[in-house]
Amino acid sequence: MGYTGKLKEKQKAIKLRKLGFSYREIVKKVPVSKDTISRWCRDVKLTPIQIQKLIENKENGLRIGSIIGAETNRLKRINSEKILLDKGIQQVGRISNRDRFISGISLYQAEGSKTNSAVEFTNSDPQTIKFMVHWFEDFCQIEKRELKCNLWLHDNLSETIAINYWTNYLEFSKSQFGKTYFAKNKINSPKVRKNIHQYGIIKIRFYDTFKLRLIKGWITGILTS
Repeated sequence: MGYTGKLKEKQKAIKLRKLGFSYREIVKKVPVSKDTISRWCRDVKLTPIQIQKLIENKENGLRIGSIIGAETNRLKRINSEKILLDKGIQQVGRISNRDRFISGISLYQAEGSKTNSAVEFTNSDPQTIKFMVHWFEDFCQIEKRELKCNLWLHDNLSETIAINYWTNYLEFSKSQFGKTYFAKNKINSPKVRKNIHQYGIIKIRFYDTFKLRLIKGWITGILTS
């Protein structure tokens, strides 16, 4: 580009600067380096309003950059979680009937009742509850219709929605559900739970002293093997 061309570029840059454009904005419109723009426009005096606008634009740019950075990190985390989830599923592979038997015993040891005469399992995770329903059917010879349920809900949640969810997901009848227990949702308490289970915590149970003792024997067998 010859001198005339550069003169036109310089005049355009100065004009834009007088209008309050930042060097970054001018570079997008005038194809020269930022250093060149800075030299050409160093004598241009900006009004207080233009200066304030440039400061605000810079601050907004920093905030936008921060938001973009946070979103990029979030997407990286999600991608990493998916990779590890897929890897974990592959490492487990197909499980045998004995694998299911042992897994159910371990879950019951963690979340099941070991006292009185009722076989009871309590959890909030739908997949875990469904697994244990099938486990009771297969290894305790209990029919699904024999299972009884109770829910624990925060008092700002809908009992109807929760029961409808569990009956559909587990293929239960509503008659299998007993009393629902409500916990006070302490909004102003510093100990308020951040993760409130949308469909509550569910307890599934059946009454059979013999089978409860048998499950306790299975647990002892694993722990002492």
